[in-house]
Amino acid sequence: MTALGVASVAALPTALAGPEHMIYKSVPSSGEVIPLLGIGTNLFGVNDTVAARVPLLATLKRFHQLGGRQFDTAPDYDASESVLGDLIAELGIGDDLFFGTKTDQLNADDTRAQMLSSSEKLKTEKFDLMQVHNLLGWHTAFPVLREWQQEGRVRYIGMTTSMSEQYEDFEAIMRKEKPDFIQINYSLQQRESADRILPLAADLGIGVIINRALNKGRILRAVGNKTLPVWAKDFGCHTWPQFLLKYSAGHPSTTAVVVGMTQVHHVEDNFVAAHGRLPSAEERLRQEKFYDAL
Repeated sequence: MTALGVASVAALPTALAGPEHMIYKSVPSSGEVIPLLGIGTNLFGVNDTVAARVPLLATLKRFHQLGGRQFDTAPDYDASESVLGDLIAELGIGDDLFFGTKTDQLNADDTRAQMLSSSEKLKTEKFDLMQVHNLLGWHTAFPVLREWQQEGRVRYIGMTTSMSEQYEDFEAIMRKEKPDFIQINYSLQQRESADRILPLAADLGIGVIINRALNKGRILRAVGNKTLPVWAKDFGCHTWPQFLLKYSAGHPSTTAVVVGMTQVHHVEDNFVAAHGRLPSAEERLRQEKFYDAL
């Protein structure tokens, strides 16, 4: 596990994204640059059979080959942490990855115990990002996260939600704790976080990781077989996932987007969105109007 620095990423094959290198964004609290696209692993909690794990191994391998570094997981994603730890060890890519997981305990001792458990499962002594999951136990968790950060066991601390009913509390805690990162849902289908949360993150110098850019696949089911507008090619989009990911990534507050991927073809499709350029403010407004009219 290493800091990602400014090293360039090998370009994708022309069939995927042309010669451009992957888009990087800066972490506000440090200036470190990280790849735009990360992998969400809430569906990695499979059993230990070869049939269940082989597709995930191939997915993670391709993610790494194409320049992917950041993964997002959590202790309550079934066995995802353990499966990830095994797959990362098998591929021998741990030194390249940006380890991100979460804690959701209600007291300090349980938070420490959970993080130690995550360390064991993921086979790492240090985390790049530790996040308070859905604000659970945040009062007692943040002091522990800062303790680990001071000890060098955690590089960045953060907090997450994907529920609009938590936004008011989320905003207040952002102001109080000023974490390095927040993780929040934002998509063409769910734009509420852009009203206050995303601008506040920019004001406070907090990095933003977007989750649910595809709204757990619901938005893809909603658009069905409808055709993308011709002008989507202007910013390098040829499929709906690319169109949707570039919309979320294009918000000026966005640092990275994590999206669930369990098949190689998911990686190869989604990674096109991490190359070329992001839509401008005017193009993003056009995306909104186009989607709303469907």
